[in-house]
Amino acid sequence: MVVSEEKCIVIGASHAGVNLAFALRKEGWQGEITLFDADPTLPYHRPPLSKAYLTSDDGIEKNLLKSADSYVKDNISLNLGVSITTIDRANKTITTGDGVQHSYTKLVIATGARPFIPPIKGINDASHLYPLRSAADVNNIRQALKQSHSKQVVIIGGGYIGLETAASMRKLGATVTVLEREERILARVTAPVMSEFFQQLHDENGVQVLTQKDVTSIVTTDGKNVVNCSDNSQYQADVIVVGVGIRVNSELAAAAGLTLENGIAVDGTARTSDKDIYAIGDCSFHHNPHYDRHIRLESVQNAVDQAKTAAASICGKDVNYDSLPWFWSDQYDIKLQMVGLSQGYNKILVRQELGEGHKFSVWYFKDDTILAVDAVNNAKAYVVGTKFIKGGDKIDQAKLVDPEVEFKPANLLA
Repeated sequence: MVVSEEKCIVIGASHAGVNLAFALRKEGWQGEITLFDADPTLPYHRPPLSKAYLTSDDGIEKNLLKSADSYVKDNISLNLGVSITTIDRANKTITTGDGVQHSYTKLVIATGARPFIPPIKGINDASHLYPLRSAADVNNIRQALKQSHSKQVVIIGGGYIGLETAASMRKLGATVTVLEREERILARVTAPVMSEFFQQLHDENGVQVLTQKDVTSIVTTDGKNVVNCSDNSQYQADVIVVGVGIRVNSELAAAAGLTLENGIAVDGTARTSDKDIYAIGDCSFHHNPHYDRHIRLESVQNAVDQAKTAAASICGKDVNYDSLPWFWSDQYDIKLQMVGLSQGYNKILVRQELGEGHKFSVWYFKDDTILAVDAVNNAKAYVVGTKFIKGGDKIDQAKLVDPEVEFKPANLLA
Protein backbone atom coordinates (compact mmCIF):
# COMPACT_ATOMS: atom_id res chain seq x y z
CA MET A 1 0.00 0.00 0.00
CA VAL A 2 1.31 3.45 -0.92
CA VAL A 3 1.85 5.50 2.24
CA SER A 4 3.71 8.47 0.74
CA GLU A 5 2.83 11.26 -1.66
CA GLU A 6 6.14 10.82 -3.46
CA LYS A 7 5.89 9.61 -7.04
CA CYS A 8 8.63 7.96 -9.07
CA ILE A 9 8.02 7.68 -12.80
CA VAL A 10 10.23 5.38 -14.88
CA ILE A 11 10.37 5.84 -18.66
CA GLY A 12 11.37 2.51 -20.18
CA ALA A 13 10.52 -0.97 -18.92
CA SER A 14 13.38 -3.15 -20.07
CA HIS A 15 16.16 -4.49 -17.81
CA ALA A 16 17.14 -1.11 -16.35
CA GLY A 17 13.67 0.27 -15.74
CA VAL A 18 12.12 -2.91 -14.36
CA ASN A 19 15.04 -3.61 -12.03
CA LEU A 20 14.94 0.00 -10.83
CA ALA A 21 11.26 -0.28 -9.92
CA PHE A 22 11.67 -3.46 -7.87
CA ALA A 23 14.91 -2.22 -6.30
CA LEU A 24 13.08 0.91 -5.14
CA ARG A 25 10.64 -1.22 -3.19
CA LYS A 26 13.49 -3.23 -1.65
CA GLU A 27 15.17 0.03 -0.61
CA GLY A 28 12.00 1.07 1.19
CA TRP A 29 10.37 3.50 -1.24
CA GLN A 30 6.83 4.04 0.03
CA GLY A 31 5.49 6.24 -2.74
CA GLU A 32 3.98 5.47 -6.12
CA ILE A 33 6.04 3.76 -8.83
CA THR A 34 4.83 4.05 -12.41
CA LEU A 35 6.52 2.39 -15.38
CA PHE A 36 5.89 3.44 -18.98
CA ASP A 37 7.06 1.63 -22.11
CA ALA A 38 6.17 1.93 -25.78
CA ASP A 39 6.48 -1.84 -26.25
CA PRO A 40 3.04 -3.41 -25.64
CA THR A 41 4.59 -6.70 -24.49
CA LEU A 42 5.13 -7.57 -20.82
CA PRO A 43 8.84 -6.74 -20.15
CA TYR A 44 11.18 -9.53 -21.22
CA HIS A 45 14.84 -10.58 -21.31
CA ARG A 46 16.58 -9.24 -24.42
CA PRO A 47 19.88 -11.21 -24.61
CA PRO A 48 18.16 -14.52 -25.55
CA LEU A 49 16.43 -12.89 -28.52
CA SER A 50 19.34 -13.57 -30.89
CA LYS A 51 20.11 -16.90 -29.22
CA ALA A 52 17.72 -19.43 -27.64
CA TYR A 53 14.53 -17.46 -28.21
CA LEU A 54 15.12 -17.14 -31.94
CA THR A 55 15.62 -20.88 -32.37
CA SER A 56 12.69 -21.98 -30.20
CA ASP A 57 8.94 -21.90 -30.70
CA ASP A 58 8.39 -20.43 -27.25
CA GLY A 59 6.22 -17.40 -26.74
CA ILE A 60 7.66 -14.38 -24.98
CA GLU A 61 5.88 -15.44 -21.76
CA LYS A 62 8.72 -17.97 -21.26
CA ASN A 63 11.18 -15.08 -21.31
CA LEU A 64 9.69 -12.49 -18.94
CA LEU A 65 11.72 -10.34 -16.56
CA LYS A 66 8.94 -10.56 -13.97
CA SER A 67 5.52 -12.16 -13.92
CA ALA A 68 2.47 -9.92 -14.25
CA ASP A 69 1.57 -10.76 -10.64
CA SER A 70 4.93 -9.45 -9.42
CA TYR A 71 4.08 -5.90 -10.44
CA VAL A 72 0.76 -6.12 -8.64
CA LYS A 73 2.38 -7.59 -5.52
CA ASP A 74 4.93 -4.76 -5.30
CA ASN A 75 2.34 -2.12 -6.18
CA ILE A 76 4.11 -1.07 -9.37
CA SER A 77 1.90 0.44 -12.07
CA LEU A 78 2.91 -0.92 -15.47
CA ASN A 79 1.72 1.03 -18.51
CA LEU A 80 2.62 -0.72 -21.77
CA GLY A 81 2.21 0.47 -25.35
CA VAL A 82 2.46 4.06 -24.10
CA SER A 83 4.92 6.59 -25.50
CA ILE A 84 6.20 9.68 -23.71
CA THR A 85 6.29 12.92 -25.72
CA THR A 86 7.74 15.49 -23.31
CA ILE A 87 9.41 16.01 -19.96
CA ASP A 88 8.55 19.29 -18.23
CA ARG A 89 11.28 19.79 -15.63
CA ALA A 90 9.89 23.09 -14.34
CA ASN A 91 6.53 21.58 -13.43
CA LYS A 92 7.91 18.07 -12.84
CA THR A 93 5.53 16.36 -15.24
CA ILE A 94 5.70 14.08 -18.23
CA THR A 95 3.18 13.94 -21.06
CA THR A 96 2.12 10.71 -22.73
CA GLY A 97 1.22 10.26 -26.38
CA ASP A 98 -2.48 10.69 -25.63
CA GLY A 99 -1.85 14.13 -24.12
CA VAL A 100 -2.24 13.12 -20.47
CA GLN A 101 0.16 14.67 -17.95
CA HIS A 102 1.63 12.75 -15.02
CA SER A 103 3.46 14.40 -12.14
CA TYR A 104 6.60 13.07 -10.47
CA THR A 105 8.88 13.82 -7.55
CA LYS A 106 11.61 11.61 -9.03
CA LEU A 107 11.99 10.63 -12.69
CA VAL A 108 14.14 7.84 -14.10
CA ILE A 109 14.98 7.72 -17.80
CA ALA A 110 15.67 4.16 -18.96
CA THR A 111 14.88 4.65 -22.64
CA GLY A 112 17.73 2.44 -23.90
CA ALA A 113 18.58 2.44 -27.57
CA ARG A 114 17.17 1.52 -30.96
CA PRO A 115 18.70 -0.28 -33.94
CA PHE A 116 20.54 1.87 -36.45
CA ILE A 117 19.23 1.27 -39.97
CA PRO A 118 21.94 2.51 -42.36
CA PRO A 119 20.96 4.73 -45.31
CA ILE A 120 21.45 2.02 -47.92
CA LYS A 121 19.72 2.62 -51.24
CA GLY A 122 16.59 0.48 -51.46
CA ILE A 123 16.63 -0.60 -47.82
CA ASN A 124 13.15 0.77 -47.13
CA ASP A 125 11.70 -1.27 -49.99
CA ALA A 126 13.42 -4.54 -49.09
CA SER A 127 11.33 -7.61 -48.42
CA HIS A 128 11.57 -9.26 -44.99
CA LEU A 129 14.32 -6.97 -43.69
CA TYR A 130 14.48 -6.65 -39.91
CA PRO A 131 16.71 -5.47 -37.08
CA LEU A 132 16.97 -7.70 -34.03
CA ARG A 133 16.13 -5.69 -30.93
CA SER A 134 12.64 -6.69 -29.84
CA ALA A 135 10.43 -9.74 -29.48
CA ALA A 136 8.40 -8.47 -32.43
CA ASP A 137 11.56 -8.45 -34.57
CA VAL A 138 12.29 -12.07 -33.66
CA ASN A 139 8.72 -13.15 -34.35
CA ASN A 140 8.90 -11.48 -37.77
CA ILE A 141 12.21 -13.19 -38.58
CA ARG A 142 10.88 -16.59 -37.47
CA GLN A 143 7.76 -16.19 -39.61
CA ALA A 144 9.67 -14.97 -42.66
CA LEU A 145 12.07 -17.92 -42.44
CA LYS A 146 9.20 -20.40 -42.19
CA GLN A 147 7.60 -18.93 -45.32
CA SER A 148 10.85 -19.05 -47.30
CA HIS A 149 11.58 -22.10 -49.46
CA SER A 150 15.28 -21.52 -50.04
CA LYS A 151 15.92 -19.95 -46.60
CA GLN A 152 18.66 -17.66 -47.88
CA VAL A 153 19.62 -15.18 -45.18
CA VAL A 154 21.98 -12.21 -45.39
CA ILE A 155 23.11 -10.56 -42.17
CA ILE A 156 24.53 -7.06 -42.50
CA GLY A 157 27.02 -6.56 -39.68
CA GLY A 158 29.61 -8.86 -38.11
CA GLY A 159 29.34 -7.80 -34.48
CA TYR A 160 28.14 -10.05 -31.67
CA ILE A 161 24.44 -9.62 -32.52
CA GLY A 162 25.08 -10.45 -36.18
CA LEU A 163 27.18 -13.50 -35.34
CA GLU A 164 24.77 -14.81 -32.69
CA THR A 165 21.92 -14.40 -35.17
CA ALA A 166 23.94 -16.23 -37.83
CA ALA A 167 24.51 -19.18 -35.49
CA SER A 168 20.82 -19.30 -34.59
CA MET A 169 19.66 -19.05 -38.21
CA ARG A 170 22.06 -21.84 -39.17
CA LYS A 171 20.48 -24.00 -36.48
CA LEU A 172 17.13 -23.31 -38.12
CA GLY A 173 18.45 -24.65 -41.42
CA ALA A 174 19.09 -21.39 -43.21
CA THR A 175 21.88 -20.65 -45.67
CA VAL A 176 23.59 -17.70 -44.04
CA THR A 177 25.96 -15.02 -45.34
CA VAL A 178 27.37 -12.35 -43.02
CA LEU A 179 28.59 -9.12 -44.65
CA GLU A 180 30.99 -7.04 -42.53
CA ARG A 181 32.31 -3.68 -43.70
CA GLU A 182 35.51 -3.74 -41.60
CA GLU A 183 38.66 -5.77 -42.33
CA ARG A 184 37.68 -8.30 -39.66
CA ILE A 185 34.60 -9.24 -37.66
CA LEU A 186 34.31 -7.86 -34.12
CA ALA A 187 36.96 -5.29 -35.09
CA ARG A 188 35.74 -2.63 -32.67
CA VAL A 189 35.38 -4.82 -29.60
CA THR A 190 38.06 -7.50 -29.51
CA ALA A 191 41.58 -8.53 -30.54
CA PRO A 192 42.46 -10.07 -33.93
CA VAL A 193 42.98 -13.51 -32.33
CA MET A 194 39.31 -13.54 -31.24
CA SER A 195 38.15 -12.32 -34.65
CA GLU A 196 40.08 -15.15 -36.29
CA PHE A 197 38.62 -17.71 -33.89
CA PHE A 198 35.03 -16.71 -34.56
CA GLN A 199 35.66 -16.43 -38.30
CA GLN A 200 36.87 -20.03 -38.31
CA LEU A 201 34.04 -21.16 -36.02
CA HIS A 202 31.42 -19.85 -38.42
CA ASP A 203 33.27 -21.28 -41.42
CA GLU A 204 33.22 -24.70 -39.74
CA ASN A 205 29.48 -24.39 -39.20
CA GLY A 206 28.67 -23.50 -42.78
CA VAL A 207 28.20 -19.74 -42.44
CA GLN A 208 29.87 -17.59 -45.08
CA VAL A 209 31.45 -14.66 -43.22
CA LEU A 210 32.79 -12.02 -45.61
CA THR A 211 34.74 -8.95 -44.55
CA GLN A 212 35.42 -5.64 -46.33
CA LYS A 213 31.92 -5.83 -47.75
CA ASP A 214 30.33 -2.40 -47.92
CA VAL A 215 26.65 -2.78 -48.80
CA THR A 216 25.65 -0.05 -51.25
CA SER A 217 22.14 -1.04 -52.32
CA ILE A 218 19.36 -3.59 -52.06
CA VAL A 219 17.22 -4.36 -55.10
CA THR A 220 13.94 -6.14 -54.44
CA THR A 221 11.90 -7.85 -57.17
CA ASP A 222 8.80 -9.98 -56.49
CA GLY A 223 9.76 -10.31 -52.82
CA LYS A 224 13.29 -11.48 -53.59
CA ASN A 225 16.21 -9.30 -52.48
CA VAL A 226 19.62 -8.83 -54.06
CA VAL A 227 22.18 -7.23 -51.76
CA ASN A 228 24.84 -5.31 -53.69
CA CYS A 229 28.29 -4.36 -52.35
CA SER A 230 30.81 -1.74 -53.45
CA ASP A 231 33.10 -4.42 -54.93
CA ASN A 232 30.26 -5.39 -57.33
CA SER A 233 29.52 -8.64 -55.48
CA GLN A 234 25.85 -9.63 -55.09
CA TYR A 235 23.99 -11.84 -52.60
CA GLN A 236 20.49 -13.29 -52.83
CA ALA A 237 18.36 -12.99 -49.69
CA ASP A 238 14.88 -14.12 -48.70
CA VAL A 239 15.48 -12.57 -45.27
CA ILE A 240 17.85 -9.74 -44.33
CA VAL A 241 18.85 -9.02 -40.73
CA VAL A 242 20.54 -5.69 -39.99
CA GLY A 243 22.90 -5.59 -37.04
CA VAL A 244 25.22 -2.64 -37.51
CA GLY A 245 24.80 -0.87 -34.20
CA ILE A 246 22.39 1.26 -32.22
CA ARG A 247 21.34 4.84 -31.63
CA VAL A 248 20.74 6.04 -28.08
CA ASN A 249 17.19 7.11 -27.26
CA SER A 250 18.18 10.47 -25.78
CA GLU A 251 15.74 12.76 -27.61
CA LEU A 252 13.46 13.23 -24.59
CA ALA A 253 16.41 14.12 -22.40
CA ALA A 254 17.79 16.51 -25.01
CA ALA A 255 14.46 18.28 -25.42
CA ALA A 256 14.26 18.64 -21.63
CA GLY A 257 17.66 20.35 -21.58
CA LEU A 258 19.56 17.63 -19.74
CA THR A 259 23.32 17.40 -20.32
CA LEU A 260 24.22 14.93 -23.08
CA GLU A 261 27.60 13.41 -23.89
CA ASN A 262 27.55 10.14 -25.86
CA GLY A 263 24.29 9.48 -24.04
CA ILE A 264 22.71 11.13 -21.01
CA ALA A 265 25.47 12.32 -18.68
CA VAL A 266 25.12 11.08 -15.09
CA ASP A 267 27.16 11.17 -11.90
CA GLY A 268 28.18 8.25 -9.69
CA THR A 269 24.64 7.87 -8.37
CA ALA A 270 23.14 7.83 -11.92
CA ARG A 271 21.73 11.33 -11.38
CA THR A 272 21.56 13.64 -14.40
CA SER A 273 22.17 17.37 -14.48
CA ASP A 274 18.73 17.69 -12.86
CA LYS A 275 18.84 16.55 -9.22
CA ASP A 276 15.43 14.87 -9.47
CA ILE A 277 16.06 13.00 -12.73
CA TYR A 278 18.17 9.85 -13.11
CA ALA A 279 19.26 7.96 -16.24
CA ILE A 280 20.26 4.30 -16.30
CA GLY A 281 21.16 1.54 -18.72
CA ASP A 282 22.14 1.81 -22.38
CA CYS A 283 21.21 5.50 -22.60
CA SER A 284 23.47 6.72 -19.75
CA PHE A 285 27.04 8.02 -19.96
CA HIS A 286 28.80 7.43 -16.65
CA HIS A 287 32.20 7.42 -14.99
CA ASN A 288 33.83 4.06 -14.31
CA PRO A 289 36.14 4.40 -11.28
CA HIS A 290 38.17 1.29 -12.09
CA TYR A 291 39.24 2.55 -15.52
CA ASP A 292 38.91 6.24 -14.53
CA ARG A 293 37.05 7.23 -17.65
CA HIS A 294 33.53 7.92 -18.82
CA ILE A 295 31.78 5.19 -20.76
CA ARG A 296 28.40 4.15 -22.11
CA LEU A 297 27.71 0.44 -21.89
CA GLU A 298 25.18 -1.72 -23.72
CA SER A 299 24.90 -4.64 -21.31
CA VAL A 300 22.44 -6.24 -18.94
CA GLN A 301 25.02 -6.09 -16.15
CA ASN A 302 25.27 -2.32 -16.44
CA ALA A 303 21.50 -1.90 -16.61
CA VAL A 304 20.88 -3.99 -13.49
CA ASP A 305 23.75 -2.60 -11.39
CA GLN A 306 23.00 1.00 -12.32
CA ALA A 307 19.33 0.44 -11.48
CA LYS A 308 20.28 -0.72 -7.98
CA THR A 309 22.58 2.28 -7.49
CA ALA A 310 19.93 4.75 -8.65
CA ALA A 311 17.26 3.15 -6.44
CA ALA A 312 19.48 3.42 -3.38
CA SER A 313 20.30 7.05 -4.19
CA ILE A 314 16.64 7.96 -4.72
CA CYS A 315 15.95 6.52 -1.26
CA GLY A 316 18.60 8.79 0.26
CA LYS A 317 21.48 6.36 0.62
CA ASP A 318 25.10 7.30 0.00
CA VAL A 319 26.17 5.19 -2.99
CA ASN A 320 28.55 5.32 -5.94
CA TYR A 321 28.38 3.15 -9.04
CA ASP A 322 31.55 1.07 -9.21
CA SER A 323 30.82 -2.15 -11.09
CA LEU A 324 33.23 -4.02 -13.30
CA PRO A 325 31.66 -4.51 -16.75
CA TRP A 326 31.02 -8.02 -18.01
CA PHE A 327 29.36 -9.47 -21.08
CA TRP A 328 28.70 -12.79 -22.77
CA SER A 329 27.90 -14.34 -26.14
CA ASP A 330 26.59 -17.80 -27.10
CA GLN A 331 27.36 -19.14 -30.59
CA TYR A 332 26.94 -22.85 -31.46
CA ASP A 333 28.64 -24.79 -28.62
CA ILE A 334 30.77 -21.79 -27.64
CA LYS A 335 30.14 -19.66 -24.56
CA LEU A 336 32.23 -16.52 -24.54
CA GLN A 337 32.44 -14.67 -21.22
CA MET A 338 34.09 -11.26 -21.17
CA VAL A 339 35.07 -9.18 -18.15
CA GLY A 340 36.62 -5.72 -18.10
CA LEU A 341 37.25 -3.22 -20.89
CA SER A 342 40.12 -3.97 -23.26
CA GLN A 343 40.44 -0.54 -24.89
CA GLY A 344 43.98 0.78 -24.55
CA TYR A 345 45.70 -2.62 -24.39
CA ASN A 346 49.23 -2.93 -25.78
CA LYS A 347 49.76 -6.64 -25.11
CA ILE A 348 47.64 -9.76 -25.34
CA LEU A 349 48.41 -13.23 -24.01
CA VAL A 350 46.56 -16.40 -24.91
CA ARG A 351 46.25 -19.36 -22.54
CA GLN A 352 45.17 -22.59 -24.26
CA GLU A 353 44.02 -25.41 -21.97
CA LEU A 354 45.68 -28.74 -22.80
CA GLY A 355 43.52 -31.30 -24.58
CA GLU A 356 40.39 -29.20 -24.18
CA GLY A 357 39.66 -28.22 -27.80
CA HIS A 358 37.79 -24.91 -27.90
CA LYS A 359 38.78 -23.87 -24.39
CA PHE A 360 41.12 -20.92 -24.02
CA SER A 361 41.33 -17.36 -22.74
CA VAL A 362 42.70 -14.08 -24.05
CA TRP A 363 44.23 -11.66 -21.53
CA TYR A 364 44.52 -7.96 -22.35
CA PHE A 365 47.29 -5.97 -20.67
CA LYS A 366 48.45 -2.39 -20.67
CA ASP A 367 52.09 -2.95 -19.77
CA ASP A 368 51.81 -5.05 -16.59
CA THR A 369 48.23 -4.09 -15.72
CA ILE A 370 45.45 -6.54 -16.60
CA LEU A 371 42.55 -4.75 -18.31
CA ALA A 372 40.20 -7.49 -19.51
CA VAL A 373 39.76 -11.20 -20.20
CA ASP A 374 37.87 -13.04 -22.94
CA ALA A 375 37.16 -16.61 -21.81
CA VAL A 376 36.02 -19.21 -24.35
CA ASN A 377 34.25 -22.18 -22.75
CA ASN A 378 36.33 -21.40 -19.68
CA ALA A 379 34.39 -20.18 -16.65
CA LYS A 380 37.47 -20.56 -14.44
CA ALA A 381 39.44 -18.07 -16.56
CA TYR A 382 36.54 -15.65 -16.32
CA VAL A 383 36.42 -15.96 -12.51
CA VAL A 384 40.21 -15.74 -12.09
CA GLY A 385 40.40 -12.80 -14.49
CA THR A 386 37.66 -10.95 -12.61
CA LYS A 387 39.56 -11.43 -9.35
CA PHE A 388 42.81 -10.11 -10.82
CA ILE A 389 41.17 -7.10 -12.50
CA LYS A 390 39.35 -6.10 -9.32
CA GLY A 391 42.37 -6.69 -7.09
CA GLY A 392 44.93 -5.02 -9.30
CA ASP A 393 47.39 -7.85 -8.58
CA LYS A 394 50.42 -8.32 -10.79
CA ILE A 395 50.39 -11.51 -12.84
CA ASP A 396 53.37 -13.70 -13.71
CA GLN A 397 52.75 -13.67 -17.44
CA ALA A 398 54.99 -16.67 -18.15
CA LYS A 399 52.98 -18.79 -15.72
CA LEU A 400 49.71 -17.46 -17.08
CA VAL A 401 50.34 -18.84 -20.57
CA ASP A 402 51.83 -22.14 -19.33
CA PRO A 403 49.03 -24.73 -19.38
CA GLU A 404 51.09 -26.93 -17.07
CA VAL A 405 50.64 -24.36 -14.28
CA GLU A 406 47.43 -25.03 -12.35
CA PHE A 407 44.92 -22.28 -13.04
CA LYS A 408 44.64 -20.77 -9.55
CA PRO A 409 45.19 -17.11 -8.60
CA ALA A 410 47.86 -18.00 -6.03
CA ASN A 411 49.84 -19.86 -8.70
CA LEU A 412 49.77 -16.92 -11.12
CA LEU A 413 50.89 -14.06 -8.91
CA ALA A 414 54.09 -12.29 -9.89
